[in-house]
Amino acid sequence: MNDASFKQSYSKWVSFKSGVRDMLPLSLAVIPWAIMAGSLAMTAGLSIGQSIAMSALVFAGAAQIMSLSMLMADASSMSILITIFFMTTQHYIYSLSLRNDLQKYSGLQRVSLGFLLTDELYAISELYPHRSYSYLIGAGFSFYMIWVIFSILGIFFTFLISDLSSIHLDYSIVAIFLVMAVFLIKNMQGIIAVCISVIFAFIFTWFEIQSGLIFASLIGMAVAAILDKEEE
Repeated sequence: MNDASFKQSYSKWVSFKSGVRDMLPLSLAVIPWAIMAGSLAMTAGLSIGQSIAMSALVFAGAAQIMSLSMLMADASSMSILITIFFMTTQHYIYSLSLRNDLQKYSGLQRVSLGFLLTDELYAISELYPHRSYSYLIGAGFSFYMIWVIFSILGIFFTFLISDLSSIHLDYSIVAIFLVMAVFLIKNMQGIIAVCISVIFAFIFTWFEIQSGLIFASLIGMAVAAILDKEEE
């Protein structure tokens, strides 16, 4: 290997490690969620092989948990498909947002990043724009491995702990999105929008308004858009 090839390979390795490092806080935050997804798959009646395959091939935390919950409630296959389709539509927006940055990569590279694209990887790409393919693969692949490994751990925890839901691992869903929200708040408009969303969330919850959290989120996003337009 000549000096140029060695330097290029070393540069890619450094970028890969940087991606792993920057994704580490989110990777640690997703561990309880992964354990919960693995245990829920077993509770829903899937075999060990099916449970592992679901985490390894589907790789969609909220979608996995929702589909398993609906499966346990005897929902039809069509209703599960429709629900999961609308639940994951944000990935189309992510793809459109990243399209210009990723079109320079080969088809195989784009497919690999598409498989690894999660809310967390998109958040990292927004925090550190114009990063290389090696960086994005490092961030995405390390998150994927944490998810699969701890999902498998959750599968085997079902044989050791009779009621894993009593540990309340579902708090991790809130924790990981809270971490991403903090990462992505870059200016005063974002802070104001978050505060308004929180205030309306408390108000709607107090008055027991159904879907209040969704309405509070939409109000916050509308405020952020208005403030951003005013600044422009």
